[in-house]
Amino acid sequence: MKNLGAMMKQAQEMQSKMAEMQEKLANTEIEGSSGGGLVQVTLTGKSHVRKVTIDPSLMADGDAEVLEDLILAAFNDARGKIEAMLAEQMSELTGGLPMPPGLQLPF
Repeated sequence: MKNLGAMMKQAQEMQSKMAEMQEKLANTEIEGSSGGGLVQVTLTGKSHVRKVTIDPSLMADGDAEVLEDLILAAFNDARGKIEAMLAEQMSELTGGLPMPPGLQLPF
């Protein structure tokens, strides 16, 4: 029974660390860019868009399709950075043990 108590304590500690990580993610901002920095998108660690910056030279051409593609690319760049940061934090939290297949984070 001592092992069960220790496991419960570890589970509570991990739950507390996960809550801290969620709060940290919500307050973290990650920037993605495309077009050599002409378009920048800033996301929170939970993928909420905070800011979009577009170089005025892109609007002078009047080619909305190129601008749309650059915005998507910048968003996807930021999202990829968030996923890498989350994977690194989860690895630290779990001591390098892989997460079970199908478990999707962030929460």
